[in-house]
Amino acid sequence: MTVTDDPTSSSTSGSGSEISGAEIRLEEVTKTYPGQEVSAVKSLSLTIPAGEIVMFVGPSGCGKTTSLKMINRLIEPTSGTITIGGDDVRSRSADELRRTIGYVIQGGSLFPHMTVAKNIAIVPKMLGWDADRIRQRTDELLELVSLDPARYRDRYPRELSGGQQQRVGVARGLAADPPVILMDEPFGAVDPITRQRLQDELLSIQRELRKTIVCVTHDIDEAIKLGDRILILQEGAEVAQYDAPEAVLASPANDFVADFVGAGSSLKQLSLTRIAELDLSEVPTARVGEPTAEARARAQAAGHDHLIVLDDHDRPTAWPWLRQLKGETIHRGEEDLVNLDHRATLNDALDTMLTSSHGAAVVTGDRDRYLGVVWFDTVTSFMRQQQEALAEEGSGA
Repeated sequence: MTVTDDPTSSSTSGSGSEISGAEIRLEEVTKTYPGQEVSAVKSLSLTIPAGEIVMFVGPSGCGKTTSLKMINRLIEPTSGTITIGGDDVRSRSADELRRTIGYVIQGGSLFPHMTVAKNIAIVPKMLGWDADRIRQRTDELLELVSLDPARYRDRYPRELSGGQQQRVGVARGLAADPPVILMDEPFGAVDPITRQRLQDELLSIQRELRKTIVCVTHDIDEAIKLGDRILILQEGAEVAQYDAPEAVLASPANDFVADFVGAGSSLKQLSLTRIAELDLSEVPTARVGEPTAEARARAQAAGHDHLIVLDDHDRPTAWPWLRQLKGETIHRGEEDLVNLDHRATLNDALDTMLTSSHGAAVVTGDRDRYLGVVWFDTVTSFMRQQQEALAEEGSGA
């Protein structure tokens, strides 16, 4: 089946950043394993536009991971053609090809005996980059994935949380600035809150870099949130539907897609709404190292009994009540604050608020810079209005 439709993209394409990704084309791609009569992938034809996130989703055994791995020739196609930026992937050696394609898998797959910096530097070192360029690129990428280089570059994987390891894995995939990033269940091994934060991080990175990202997931909700387009596969990598998330939810192509998306598609449509569509509230802020008395007085003058602590890069690090402030200067906080990217969904917002003592969530933009706060009542009121509008539309009112 050939798919070249051009649905309106939803998640990332609104960015003004220049596209740095490359178009991927699969033409009649088939994979048949020795001794098997039925092909794992049969005659798959697909165009993945440059600079978009395309999510491969489908039931176990449908061929989504096989299809992904044929792009960088971790699995060799039996027949058919795959091109990246117009160049056949078989026009050069598999090793050379893979050095130009980022690859991120579950858990980050870091080498335990290497520091964070050395893990990120693997491909640039293979490409012959000099030490200064590698060091600069490593620090740049750690900043991009919201890890302070001074704190993390010399740590070992065992000293990182699961979410931090996955961030380093993403940084390593981006190290040589490849036009294409392949991701195989990248966030499947972490807890739900960390997963949401990593998804937000990916959206933030993509707004800035505009790579071509192909991501395998088993989670339709993750596909809806992250994908500019969703490719839903049936057994044998047969294309059931390839479209924007809104179109998949509103108009499933067949019964298989409708069943796979599941009941409550109208509620899933609500999950397409992003925090950026809501009005954010202002909360007093303080800088790390600022005199505590000054910060407390400023918050009290504004009628608040809490404030948000920002670091030198405008990233929120803590959200203490004024009664919790100790010492002469403001500290960054002992634990990382759970933030929401402004492209996170309303469902993400509600999940995050369940862990917040404020009944609200801190909202951030590119590189985790502070934007404001969204309150529980704001989210639930907006969702109620949207649901009422959908109900009226469904009743023909």
